[in-house]
Amino acid sequence: AFAGDPRFNFILLDKNVGKRKAQIVAIRRSSGDLVLNVDSDTTLASDVVTKLALKMQDPAVGAAMGQLVASNRSDTWLTQLIDMEYWLACNEERAAQARFGAVMCCCGPCAMYRRSALLLLLDQYETQLFRGKPSDFGEDRHLTILMLKAGLRTEYVPDAIAATIVPDRLGPYLRQQLRWARSTFRDTLLALRLLPSLDRYLTLDVVGQNLGPLLLALSVLAGLAQLALTATVPWSAVLMIASMTIIRCSVAAFRARQLRFLGFSLHTFINVFLLL
Repeated sequence: AFAGDPRFNFILLDKNVGKRKAQIVAIRRSSGDLVLNVDSDTTLASDVVTKLALKMQDPAVGAAMGQLVASNRSDTWLTQLIDMEYWLACNEERAAQARFGAVMCCCGPCAMYRRSALLLLLDQYETQLFRGKPSDFGEDRHLTILMLKAGLRTEYVPDAIAATIVPDRLGPYLRQQLRWARSTFRDTLLALRLLPSLDRYLTLDVVGQNLGPLLLALSVLAGLAQLALTATVPWSAVLMIASMTIIRCSVAAFRARQLRFLGFSLHTFINVFLLL
């Protein structure tokens, strides 16, 4: 549909070289002041480019992301949970980080970057290693952290809506979450070096995101050990996890003005018994 349009330039690579190298090829051959990254399974609202570009008018902003929703939300119970998970990630986590100009991960489905900053960071981005080999995951988080290391702000624009297809079965969902978790834990080492230059809230946020799952895992293991060794139910741990779940879901339901967020409590079972 767009091949004959002179405003578009398509780059066909000889083989699949992965997202990172494809991005780099496109960025180096681009000419605009701003670069918009959109995943292939994502549909943008008609005003997304305008709203992200308005945020990028501030020269101190290096990147900005829009709000993600699940385009296939109504397909299964899992897609409904993931849609709520995206709302929480965008409108709680990213929104809180944006108050300090430091969104820690501008998500791939809809992220705009300042091209002049990208060109300065591309060599670092391209040569990132993981365990001695070129990295092939965690592109979005790593590129965002490089922007922050360069002294630029990263922002969240809640009314720039991007609808993306989410996994509708547990297998693909768990594989996706595993990739994201590896990226989060690995790039936390980079983020730690950033923290002295950022607000103290970001320190609490980064530490909490990484210690939280570990502490939860410890609680679950201690509870299972109590059950196995003493044949008694660890009610204190069960009640604590249940109460934290109910509080979080109730706050989300109130803020979003949608009762469906009470159903997000079901995600706790996926978290504790599968993701953990």
